[in-house]
Amino acid sequence: MNNLVILPILIPLLSATLLIFMNKNIMLSRGFSVFASLSAIICNMYLVQTIFTGGIQTLYLGGWTAPFGIALVADQFAALLVLTASVVGLITILFSFRTIGKERERLFYYSGVQFLLAGVTGAFLTGDIFNLFVFFELLLMASYMLIVLGGSKPQLRESLKYIVFNIISSALFIVGVACLYAVTGTLNMADLSVKIAESGQTGLITVISILFLIVFGLKAGIFPLYFWLPGSYHAPPAAISALFGALLTKVGLYAIARVFTLIFIHDTGFTHTLMAWLAVLTVIFGVIGSIAYSDVQKIVIYNIVTAVGVILFGIAANTPASLQGAIYYLIHDMVIKGALFMLAGALLVYAGTNQLKKMGGLIQSQPLLGWMFFISALSLAGIPPLSGFIGKLKIVEGGFTAGHMTFSILVLLSSLLVLYSVMRIFILAFWGEEQELPRRRTPSIKGMVYPGVLLVVLSLAIGLGTEFIAPYINQATEMLSTPEKYIQAVLKE
Repeated sequence: MNNLVILPILIPLLSATLLIFMNKNIMLSRGFSVFASLSAIICNMYLVQTIFTGGIQTLYLGGWTAPFGIALVADQFAALLVLTASVVGLITILFSFRTIGKERERLFYYSGVQFLLAGVTGAFLTGDIFNLFVFFELLLMASYMLIVLGGSKPQLRESLKYIVFNIISSALFIVGVACLYAVTGTLNMADLSVKIAESGQTGLITVISILFLIVFGLKAGIFPLYFWLPGSYHAPPAAISALFGALLTKVGLYAIARVFTLIFIHDTGFTHTLMAWLAVLTVIFGVIGSIAYSDVQKIVIYNIVTAVGVILFGIAANTPASLQGAIYYLIHDMVIKGALFMLAGALLVYAGTNQLKKMGGLIQSQPLLGWMFFISALSLAGIPPLSGFIGKLKIVEGGFTAGHMTFSILVLLSSLLVLYSVMRIFILAFWGEEQELPRRRTPSIKGMVYPGVLLVVLSLAIGLGTEFIAPYINQATEMLSTPEKYIQAVLKE
């Protein structure tokens, strides 16, 4: 048994359980949560290196081999996302020390974060589509708790919408799982791929695939299913928004990438063309939202929607280059969105407002915060040599190869509007005439800025260290674009 595969799930899961009993002692909760996250990062780094040298790692729970038992499968694609999620989780916890407030910390905040990380990690590592549903429910339960934590009116209002639409999504998910099992007689993802390849992707299987696209699209926030996202991510405190923005939509995108490169791969003329259209519409509406608002948080949130569209287009193009770009961009976006939410949170605390029209001249008093926003804007837009460049370049290259010329050009042009939307924050808030800010005293935000700086530095390292991480990304791309290797590793054929 390869117990290394289950450790990334067990560490946050057991930590979350233990943290329930530490809620009265804030310092103990903080220290233990940091220790747990550091342990998870070390474990996940070891897992990534083990896969790089030894190939896909599998674990069959309960002593039953696939397709009968529950399988956990760690290929390089999943492992890289697990590692990135654990790093973002740790830095979000550090950011929480100065932002979340002691009242929320006593209300099992750190336990909720660890439960959410356990759900995210499990969703990445499961090899069974029913257990993908189970891990989705785990992370959603944790997110329900986090989004209402503190009980402010905006939180309660937006949480109702968030919960209702996720319940609808979960109901559709279980319907899709039931239909797939009725048709194929299996829920193991590798075995599903074999069974559908043997019988052919009938019209019914294609309908089921579109049902899964709707389910995962709701969770990822693709057009036209993203309407719940702006309000839900705007309501909670900055630390929770950073965690949601960096991780939750990426789980939906991961699920789309997994099932549409492994299971539903025999009618790509319909399914992947539909995804390409939805991806471009997602990019367009995300860009429109980001340039329409003068609310700092709304600008960052709509850029989540834009990034979802870019990554979905890479999956839809379904070429080795576009899949490679989608993996690069997924990792980049997890890091840079976390950074932007943290920097935006620090800016709002210092300025006392989230409206750009009421800010100005902050570069004199907060130069580090200002220049971090500037670097983040360049990275988000894909300016070389920052982390967003290589991913977007490969996605566009793959789009051209797949024959999506117009769509690829639109994705490329969207970078200019993304750059404009975030540069507006830098120009209006940090330059221009200094405004009288609506606050009684000048708060110290150093402790809030530094976690965001860590993520910006990580983004720079990803961009400048492309040569170092390229072999790992290439291996992840190879595993994603050749499902036979995944099937062989799981079913031992």
